[in-house]
Amino acid sequence: MLNRKGFTLIELLIVVVIIGILAAIAIPKFASTKQKAYLAAMKSDLRNLATAEEGYFSDNTAYMTGTWTSSTTTNGYTPSAGVTVVVAGAGAGWSATANHSQAPGKTCAIFYGTSTAVTPATIEGEPKCN
Repeated sequence: MLNRKGFTLIELLIVVVIIGILAAIAIPKFASTKQKAYLAAMKSDLRNLATAEEGYFSDNTAYMTGTWTSSTTTNGYTPSAGVTVVVAGAGAGWSATANHSQAPGKTCAIFYGTSTAVTPATIEGEPKCN
C-alpha cells in the first residue's frame, strides 16, 4: 500500500486563485489610502506653516514668502518629504499652496489676513484640497 502525503495540484491551484482574488480586492484600497495620506501630509504642512508665519510676523511685522521643500528650513518650518509649499504675501496677509510629488494633480491651499482666497481654499485659516 502506497502512503503518499502532500497536496494535490488542484488544491494548490485553488489556494493560488483565492490569494489572487484577495489581492485584487486589497490593492485598490491600499492605493486610495496612500492618496489620503499625501493629502493629510499637505494639510498638516499648511497648518504648521500658519503657526510659523504668525511667529515670524510677531518678530518681524512681515510675513515670510518663498518656496519650501523638505530640504529647506526657515524660522523652524520645514515641510514633509515630497511636499513643496509656495507662499505669497500680500500686505497684511498671506496665502500658500502645497503640492506633493507623489500626488500629481492634487493641490492644497490656505490663506490668512487680507490676502484673497486661493483655490481650493475658501475659508480663511482652513486648508482645503482638491
